Amino acid sequence: MASWLEEKAPRRFDELLLPESVCEYLIRASLQSNPPHLLLSGPTGIGKTVAWRLIARQVLGPSWQSTTHIIQAKDLAKTAGAMKKFEEFLRPEGSSSKDTLAGRTSLDAYYSTLSSAIEGDVAPAGIESFEHQDDDRVPISRIIVIEDADFLGKARQSYLRRMVEESSRSARFIFTARTPSRIIDALRSRTQMIRFPAIPRKGIEGRLNEIVLEENLSPDRGIIGDIAHISNGNLRKAIFLTQLLSQRDLLGDRKNLQTVLAATSIREVQRVIEEALRGRVHQWRWEKNGNKNSRVLKGAMGQLDELMKKYHLEAEEVVEHFYTLFTASRLHLDEEVLSKLLIALAECDVSLKHTAVGRIQLELFLHQVAEIGSKQVIA
Repeated sequence: MASWLEEKAPRRFDELLLPESVCEYLIRASLQSNPPHLLLSGPTGIGKTVAWRLIARQVLGPSWQSTTHIIQAKDLAKTAGAMKKFEEFLRPEGSSSKDTLAGRTSLDAYYSTLSSAIEGDVAPAGIESFEHQDDDRVPISRIIVIEDADFLGKARQSYLRRMVEESSRSARFIFTARTPSRIIDALRSRTQMIRFPAIPRKGIEGRLNEIVLEENLSPDRGIIGDIAHISNGNLRKAIFLTQLLSQRDLLGDRKNLQTVLAATSIREVQRVIEEALRGRVHQWRWEKNGNKNSRVLKGAMGQLDELMKKYHLEAEEVVEHFYTLFTASRLHLDEEVLSKLLIALAECDVSLKHTAVGRIQLELFLHQVAEIGSKQVIA
């Protein structure tokens, strides 16, 4: 079954669950013959990724995917040799080469009027950009997307800033960030920042009701509202949970939502804690990726990253799952060890309220778990 996150994604700007003023600005920016570099900021799961895809489709035309290049800074931060991979992405011919991804002009830019849209594909603004523009500028032919740019360190941001300044007339950068204040002023000032506000619960509930109607489903009364409430403004998580319950034929009983959420805690979360208790917070393994071998993060942090990505969890929700695990007596630990784990978890919970990058606090917590586990034999 296709993912609803892809299948139900908006195809037009006016379908985004954003204020009308924000949608209108996205349209204006996308229709310009000389569009700005953009910084899309806002909470997780509110549509930043969908928005940049619509922008790329509008600016580049029907064949936008061939000249849109994406790198995920959050994933980059978890891999060994991150700076080298970052340079290879921006300078495909090598760090010493003057050839840059942003400096490459695609011939697609000059033949956009000849590209035909596939069935069902429409210009997100309702009109193709080349129909709206009437000047002689070199058309934009390449878009470079840096997702979660606030996870880039200052060194990478400075490197990127120079490239933005030197980028050709035919390339544009789009950055997404949850915490734009973590992006250096020199880079942020070269973009037009658009803030995406949190999606109200009623907006999420309305979108979910549209989806279940399209899918001819009959959910239990109140369960859609419960999903919207638990999602806490994260539309991506809400759609994911709704599809998960639908696939398991569980939308017919409101109680099933808590059952599914608890099951997450029992399985994957337990593995994360057990790895940490054994002292395996970080483990790097070589895995084949195409024709190359690459180091991949495993251990507790690797499993935690997979868990958060799979279930679209925020750091605060992970803490709740850890608490459920500790209090459900599923780990064979003595009272003293369990008490230390709960105290460390409480400190982590407090720290999360004062940081925008929850993963760091969770990592510190897992190191505390490893220290506690070094004095405890795990079966």
